Amino acid sequence: MSRLLIMGPPGAGKGTQAVGLAERLGAVHISTGDIFRENVSAQTELGQRAQRYMDAGEYVPDEVTNAMVRDRLGQPDAREGFILDGYPRTLDQVETLDGILADLGVSLDGVVALVVDTDEVVARLLKRAESSGRSDDTEDVIRHRQEVYVKETAPLLRVYSERGLVREVDGLGEIDEVASRIDAALDA
Repeated sequence: MSRLLIMGPPGAGKGTQAVGLAERLGAVHISTGDIFRENVSAQTELGQRAQRYMDAGEYVPDEVTNAMVRDRLGQPDAREGFILDGYPRTLDQVETLDGILADLGVSLDGVVALVVDTDEVVARLLKRAESSGRSDDTEDVIRHRQEVYVKETAPLLRVYSERGLVREVDGLGEIDEVASRIDAALDA
């Protein structure tokens, strides 16, 4: 399996696990946050379009995000495999991703869903906020982000579960423990 999505609530360790998994599989880690930053800093046409929305404090429309993902997945280093982190976030994006992959002549191999206890993740994020001086990360804000994730992501996980692609993995514990669980789930 080398074309995967990694999903999980904020604070579940998706980014950390995605980077390690990509290294173990010889795939590339593709984070939508990184794609945005790269396009904006390189002043690409898509980056300039995204910047206009971001400067106005508005949500970057799906058409821009989808185009960035399409471009990134079409690059040579993604041909052999990728771990996609932060996309798709909506059912429309699931359809778009299906189309992008079909155009590339490939399909998704699996979806790693990191499952974590909300209270434990909230405690982890509060501790991180305290140590990094992020006063905007209050318990209420963190819990709201968790709720939004569950509400928005549940439909996506349902779609991918119906396709037999979801591998749920306990996301709590040491980084190496979680990585071992992910590897075992993908080998199953």
